Amino acid sequence: MNRLFSYISWPVVCGILLALLLVQQFPSLVGGHIVPKPAITLQSVDPQVVTNTIRSSYSDAVAAAAPAVVNIYTTKIADENNPLLPTPELDRYRGYDSVPRNQRMQSSLGSGVIMSPEGYILTNSHVIKEADEIIVALRDGRDTQARIIGDDPETDLAVLKIELEELPTITLADSNTARTGDVVLAIGNPFGVGQTVTMGIISATGRNELNINTYEDFIQTDAAINPGNSGGALISADGNLLGINAAIFSRSGGSQGIGFAIPSDLARSVMLSIIKQGRVIRGWLGIEAQPLTPDLAESFGIALRDGILVSGVYKNSPASSAGLLRGDVITQINGVYAGDGRTVMDQVARQRPGERVAITVLRQGIERTFDTVVGERPRIVSQ
Repeated sequence: MNRLFSYISWPVVCGILLALLLVQQFPSLVGGHIVPKPAITLQSVDPQVVTNTIRSSYSDAVAAAAPAVVNIYTTKIADENNPLLPTPELDRYRGYDSVPRNQRMQSSLGSGVIMSPEGYILTNSHVIKEADEIIVALRDGRDTQARIIGDDPETDLAVLKIELEELPTITLADSNTARTGDVVLAIGNPFGVGQTVTMGIISATGRNELNINTYEDFIQTDAAINPGNSGGALISADGNLLGINAAIFSRSGGSQGIGFAIPSDLARSVMLSIIKQGRVIRGWLGIEAQPLTPDLAESFGIALRDGILVSGVYKNSPASSAGLLRGDVITQINGVYAGDGRTVMDQVARQRPGERVAITVLRQGIERTFDTVVGERPRIVSQ
């Protein structure tokens, strides 16, 4: 009998233990139905793809672009009455003996980019400001004098021309395709040490309202840009021109990782206008505007949050002739909503003088549309 009990009890015990183990490992089986697990999808990057996108060198990009980046040296004669200025003997040593004693030579440096085999060079307007002589030095060791074709202080761009044969040129990229996070290289002549390449990424695109230029659409980068880099090239990882280096934000005067470049598309447009017309022709309404802040909207009893407030109208301007008044809120131009003053100014600037635009405004709570003939924006002369 005991032997029979032992034969029966061992299978029962084993079955109970197995059941307890299953319940512990799969509690969802209790109750007679299976409880579905929470859905979760994880996306993994193919390791092979990552390996293929890593670059150990950008030398090919530099080799393609760097020959077209030039050093620019400018000099100007300035009137001075400082007794601590160099003596005539030192002046003769420097070759300035032809300069009157009460005048001295001042020099500065910058960079530029050869855009075409005809010798057209793009640089910053502030690089060649008030220059009496401009010397362009190429990477291949050649140097020559340059003449100014024209400049556009409102975008801080200038066009120079040199007369040399077999000039290296740069390839333009579509700056509209630039994305935050893209690797970029800055090439220029910082502090006059010679051509230098720095690397970083695009930190942001479409930067404006920085009060650097009148028309702003900057590419921001953390590639080191220092004094002397102005007018140099910001290139893609493939060696194509994305922008013209123009400015930095800095407390020390040196690079602190916040630099700005003028997009190549804007630079190209300005350059072609200067070459073909001698200047950049822009549309103009003749208004002063400010953003429509929530406080201003409330004070005017306006529920809108998009639009710009006309804070002033120039006499005898297109806006004045059309009937716009101080206090009007511009909501649309040619059916396009006016999000901010910068957008409106750029939109008007793209119109040819003489073209008509429909300006929709909100005046005392009533929407009105004015047919306006665009004028030519008065030229801003470098100071």
